[in-house]
Amino acid sequence: MPDSGLSVVLATVPDGEVGRRLARTLLQERLIACANLVAGVTSLYRWEGEVQEEDEGLLVMKTRSELVPRLVARIPELHPYELPEVLALRVEDGLPAYCRWVLDETGGG
Repeated sequence: MPDSGLSVVLATVPDGEVGRRLARTLLQERLIACANLVAGVTSLYRWEGEVQEEDEGLLVMKTRSELVPRLVARIPELHPYELPEVLALRVEDGLPAYCRWVLDETGGG
């Protein structure tokens, strides 16, 4: 299988304002090339022994895989949650021109 050198990082946010602020900061710091803010996500989870249900947003961020450790460390510094969801998924393959653009925009070109 090919390896694009890219990862997609997912993070839930309490609302669009927080999502935009996070995305803009991470873009300015060149830790991500792109973020999609998906509104209207309903999250159900267990927290402190109770089942919770919250309306949230989902940030879908594209970055170089080598930046994932820095990104995973940076998001909690910017995030209002005590324990934010941050998950990184490796991208096996993608449109070569798009993959190159992500690499270029995150300083890897």
